[in-house]
Amino acid sequence: MKKIAGKVVVGVLLGAAAGLWVTASVSWASEVSWSDLPDAKVQEYEDPYRDLTYDQIDSLRTIAQLRARLKSEAAPGNVHNDLKTRLTDLLKSWETSGRDPDWLIKQRWVVAERRKLAATAGNPDLDGREVTFSGFVIPAPQDAEGRSTAYLVEVRGMCSHMPPPPPNRLLRLVFEDAWYPRFIYEPIKVSGRLEIAPSQRTIRVVDGPVSMASTFRLEVASIDVTVSPNINASERKPWPLRPHWQGRQAGTSRP
Repeated sequence: MKKIAGKVVVGVLLGAAAGLWVTASVSWASEVSWSDLPDAKVQEYEDPYRDLTYDQIDSLRTIAQLRARLKSEAAPGNVHNDLKTRLTDLLKSWETSGRDPDWLIKQRWVVAERRKLAATAGNPDLDGREVTFSGFVIPAPQDAEGRSTAYLVEVRGMCSHMPPPPPNRLLRLVFEDAWYPRFIYEPIKVSGRLEIAPSQRTIRVVDGPVSMASTFRLEVASIDVTVSPNINASERKPWPLRPHWQGRQAGTSRP
């Protein structure tokens, strides 16, 4: 029997070289879907930019820039007149659209705040619950207390070949015992206590530094290493033998 973070789980060693442990399924944690993580109450909001075309968005940006230049620059008369002509022409192009460009420009910070909230707010009903998640793991440096950490993503390739997910769909994993995946994006199932604990740090993922902003922290109590049969050998990219943040060998307890 192996006790992890106060929970008793069945540990099966996968070999001294691998330094990995797996557990039987746990009944005290409920399996949660990734779509349950965001706060549903802030996902629906008015966004006047949603139905605009790329050219309209670009027009609004140019209008705001021209007004800023006309207000701040002491340009020669001919340049000043050219800027005013461009601004007038752009404003006229909106007359048949049925939309007010001035109102749209004023809404940009309001909409930006709504989008930020939708991407970062976590589901309060999950805060403090014992849950189980399945996903793909990204190794990370130890935290300030020296504990092993990692990130769990919903789709293999996020944060390297694809952009990072929104903070409220990225899990920061914290392990009481030392643990490292055998390869980046190893599919695993983890159970433990989920908490809303926003964090942000930059780590190296595959080709370079990536900013990892996460709304949640999962204190891992059990882990099940479940290699999917449809992952071919070329996708099992080993993590560097000596990660850049420490000297010990990844996937083992050896220095």
